[in-house]
Amino acid sequence: MGQLFRKIMRLIFSRENVFAVMLCLIIILLIIVTADTAPQWIYQGF
Repeated sequence: MGQLFRKIMRLIFSRENVFAVMLCLIIILLIIVTADTAPQWIYQGF
């Protein structure tokens, strides 16, 4: 049971996946930080 769990965690948290997740989090954080004012393109249709 524990060995299978460790194997699954090693597959999910491989080095490439960790880098990809961190890159996505950094991009999302940048979008949130830089979008303090509401973007105008959302309201163009209304």
